[in-house]
Amino acid sequence: MIDGDTIEIHGTRIRLFGIDAPEGRQLCKDASGKDYRCGQKAAFALADHIGAGTVSCDARDIDRYGRTVAVCHLGAEDLNAWMVAQGWAVAYRHYSKDYVQQEDTAKSAKLGVWAGSFEWPWDWRHNN
Repeated sequence: MIDGDTIEIHGTRIRLFGIDAPEGRQLCKDASGKDYRCGQKAAFALADHIGAGTVSCDARDIDRYGRTVAVCHLGAEDLNAWMVAQGWAVAYRHYSKDYVQQEDTAKSAKLGVWAGSFEWPWDWRHNN
């Protein structure tokens, strides 16, 4: 597991298509306003969910870092959608609107990063 939106399978780094998760060093605030490592928590959530399961990915593109960009599945479950639905990633609307519904649901339910406050991952990368 690399982070909340990048996995590695047999030495190949795969960026999950259409989503963006907080970065590993990124801090968010929980419901009480206390800082926590939301990027690390997102990565752990994805790793724990996958466990010893088998992941398959459908490549969509290659990003500027040479990573395969893909929709990945754990069995029949779309992992990209799962991360957004759990609130550990957001829909990366710049590239796709595929996961906006999952984001809206997670936001309404105050799941994951939506339980408190956070900086959009793309803004955090730009500012740090």
